[in-house]
Amino acid sequence: MLIDRVVVNASPLIVLFKSGQADLLPNLFRKVLVPQAVWQEVTIPQDDVASRQLPGSAWALPTEVLISPEIAAWDLGAGESAVLSYGFQNPSYRAIVDDAAARRCARSLGIAVLGTGGIIVLAKRRGLIDSVDNRLKRLQDAGLWLSESVVAMLKQQAGE
Repeated sequence: MLIDRVVVNASPLIVLFKSGQADLLPNLFRKVLVPQAVWQEVTIPQDDVASRQLPGSAWALPTEVLISPEIAAWDLGAGESAVLSYGFQNPSYRAIVDDAAARRCARSLGIAVLGTGGIIVLAKRRGLIDSVDNRLKRLQDAGLWLSESVVAMLKQQAGE
């Protein structure tokens, strides 16, 4: 299934902006939804590149989300709950989350997810970038923790 609509959590947005790779989102996906809880989490600090650039990003569509009781039961953060609730209510959207508990919740409820590293792999598969190695390093330098085994798996998925 072609991934062309996503709903994205705060940490992927933040590391993509900090690593200078947020432009991959509108180039990969037709619709990029940002729940209001995520929007506030990213923009309220107003002291980093993500908080300054997200409001001016025409591709990022702020969205109101009602939290599903199935998601609320997991006691996740407000952003994760909103992203997963949207994905649960709208199965044609892929939820972009990195948090381990949120990914466990998604798996148990059948919500399709993609991680920030997966965005880089998808960009390579679609011919937007030549290599994932430097791009993954940029994510790590921006604060995304990726184990050596995850980096190896992502490189393998990208054919590197």
